[in-house]
Amino acid sequence: MPKNRLAFFFTIGLLCFFFSCETEEPDGRWGDIIKLSAKKVDFKATSDSVVITTKGNWWWIDDITLNNQSTGKNYLTASDSTYFLIQDSCFVVERRDKNTLFIKMDENPGRIKRMLEVYLEAGDYFDHIQITQSAK
Repeated sequence: MPKNRLAFFFTIGLLCFFFSCETEEPDGRWGDIIKLSAKKVDFKATSDSVVITTKGNWWWIDDITLNNQSTGKNYLTASDSTYFLIQDSCFVVERRDKNTLFIKMDENPGRIKRMLEVYLEAGDYFDHIQITQSAK
């Protein structure tokens, strides 16, 4: 009888383990629901721009950095906004519709390249666009 009891409790333990496992993905592991048409873009030193499209339309701007420094502004935009315009000293970020993002940078007068990063969020999925602008 002790062997049967041991086998019984072992089987019950295994069943409890398998039924208690989560089937959903844990936080922070959502798949790409934004689907950017480009994530890295090179700009000329002169004024330049790009149109980035998305397949997902439920996203918002989380942050914008210039040369690895946050611009210090709160850019959080509503995911249901079909249009917004963000203007700063040397760049413009415009959501033209739910699937179109326009980014423009003014001429780079410096002797070092500039890097603009636009961080996007959709639920628990995070992505960004990196713009590298040549030096003059």
